[in-house]
Amino acid sequence: MSTDAFITGDAVPAAVRAAEETVWVNPRLLPFDVVDGLSQLVVSDEDIADAAARLRRFAPFIRRAFPETAETDGLIESPLRAVPAMQVRLSDAYGAEIPGRLLLKMDSHLAIAGSVKARGGIYEVLKHAEGLAMDAGLLTWEDDYAKIADLRDFFARYTVQVGSTGNLGMSIGIMSAAIGFHVRVHMSADAKQWKKDLLRAHGVEVIEYADDYSRAVAEGRRASDADPMSHFDDDEKSVDLFLGYAVAAERLAAQLRVQEITVDREHPLIVYIPAGVGGAPGGVSYGLRRLYHDDVHCFFVEPAQCPSVLLGVATQRFERANVHDIGLAGRTDADGLACASPSSLVTRMMTNHMAGVFTVSEAHLYDYLRDLDASEGIRIEPSSCAAFAGPIGLLRWSAARDYCAAHGLTEERLHRATQIAWATGGRLVPAEVWEEYLGTYR
Repeated sequence: MSTDAFITGDAVPAAVRAAEETVWVNPRLLPFDVVDGLSQLVVSDEDIADAAARLRRFAPFIRRAFPETAETDGLIESPLRAVPAMQVRLSDAYGAEIPGRLLLKMDSHLAIAGSVKARGGIYEVLKHAEGLAMDAGLLTWEDDYAKIADLRDFFARYTVQVGSTGNLGMSIGIMSAAIGFHVRVHMSADAKQWKKDLLRAHGVEVIEYADDYSRAVAEGRRASDADPMSHFDDDEKSVDLFLGYAVAAERLAAQLRVQEITVDREHPLIVYIPAGVGGAPGGVSYGLRRLYHDDVHCFFVEPAQCPSVLLGVATQRFERANVHDIGLAGRTDADGLACASPSSLVTRMMTNHMAGVFTVSEAHLYDYLRDLDASEGIRIEPSSCAAFAGPIGLLRWSAARDYCAAHGLTEERLHRATQIAWATGGRLVPAEVWEEYLGTYR
């Protein structure tokens, strides 16, 4: 489908073009068994298991370099918490029917980087470091990876670069600097000043652009390509980033088992993940589909002004889709979601796996932020709060209700469902910035 055809399509695309809150249900979603074989040609179960094993090997180094991870023995993992008071508050404040139980996956509180990007971004840096050290004969599979902390002089010969609106740059910048790499983060105009300041405090070189995310990525890629000692972490194309996010699925499954939460046809799992370029929600959703098949329903949530993944999948223009093409500004306070064009990898991978996309207004990002703070005492950044548009909208929008009917999400099954809002960032937000957030759109 061309962008022109998309613009003149049915009522849902019209609402998207008008930057209204809505839901787009993916007509290309297929049963898991139908797409399993083809999907595994790109990212297999073995690939995900290999990524999980690599993270376990690096745990001794992570624990040594970041003592805050001692409690999790060097694994970077976040709590899964029930938020019943928030569920009641959302129902009362917005007239929303939210069946089942509502949980918050708190990647907002992940160690080191304080965002979901601590999964994919850090994983790619670790894999790159492992490869360099092994090629140089400085590391073997049998070694205690804590020794990597003693190889800073070796890694200082190499550069790691990334283009970012904020959180990916923080995860890659902080971990790369801890290993000893020279780090250069190319940041778009959407990036928050406090994130740039934090990176510089870690010794990271920050290059600022008065342009959007796509420009920052393009310039970072160009600079890295010109330097044979440089590695570029490419959020638009990287399978390694995708794998780091996909590992989250098995970790979540373990947490659900501990909480004695069943996931099957009679007890469906519905997950809502904020999306920018799409890497984190794509990897997490793919990992969950590999575990739970058709018993999990993964929705992305994007700012109404910047629904790039929606546009890329709906038009099948993938990374060539751009929100500016349908008259949207692409500007949003949700800096981590300010990506005018989506990932080429994720839009292709998610074409047959993603349930759909909810869009959310700027004002509601801050309303949900205040609601969560008041009801549960949890503070997450505005981009994370996009996730709550999902449970609010599941039974509000007719297209979402039709999705439920088509996929066997009956009233009885929804009553037994587990809904998860995936918080993607917020732990590192400075106190003075929080005060600004709490007063925004009041």
